[in-house]
Amino acid sequence: MNSDLGEGFGIWRLGDDPALLDVVTSANVACGFHAGDPATMHRVCVAAAERGVAVGAQVGYRDLAGFGRRRIDYDLDELRDDVLFQIGALEGFCRVAGARVRYVKPHGALYNTAAVDEGQASAVVAAVRAYDAGLPVLCQPGSVLAGLAAAAGLRVVAEGFADRAYQPDGRLVPRSVPGAVLHDPAVVVDRAVRMAVSGTVVALDGTEVAVPVESLCVHGDTPGAVTLARRVRDGLAAAGVPVSTPGAGAW
Repeated sequence: MNSDLGEGFGIWRLGDDPALLDVVTSANVACGFHAGDPATMHRVCVAAAERGVAVGAQVGYRDLAGFGRRRIDYDLDELRDDVLFQIGALEGFCRVAGARVRYVKPHGALYNTAAVDEGQASAVVAAVRAYDAGLPVLCQPGSVLAGLAAAAGLRVVAEGFADRAYQPDGRLVPRSVPGAVLHDPAVVVDRAVRMAVSGTVVALDGTEVAVPVESLCVHGDTPGAVTLARRVRDGLAAAGVPVSTPGAGAW
């Protein structure tokens, strides 16, 4: 189970990072571009290390004002270097906390763009390979990013979203569409268990979509995120699905 954490900035806090760190096994930590700042990164890395939670670099566009949810048409070398910068910055705080960056996950518009755009996906892959080719990439199964990362020899970890609606093609429903974010705990838990057990999800139009996943995300900025995450973890346990920390018998 993973969640996006450290997405506050300065005096503004978003979500309950300590409470979520008591539930999830992987923390996708904002690296200061779409959200986060040095103090927040430091605090979350220390708290994650204390709990044995794996830290991943959640890399995004340089877009604090838009929370990284607006597509940017980057020069691809610049995007590669921005991703490298973010991984390296988070690694510094991980080292201070006695941990290390364990994987990389794009955020927001970069996540969605790299899922379909070969240029931006290749920039993310180039950054990860240049920094540490042993770092897994957390992304949507069947995406362009997943294909390019695998072709480059990187470990790909397929991710599903318990609290997001899906389109029939397996992509996420844009947040601008009503119903894109799910809030009903019973629905979220049912979807999480279904993805973990059968590798499928029901799309917004009612069709069944294959989503073979290894990690499930509950967004940290979703209202009631802590309750949702706890309910999902309990639901997985009830269904006999083991939840492991990366490196402890998992990816």
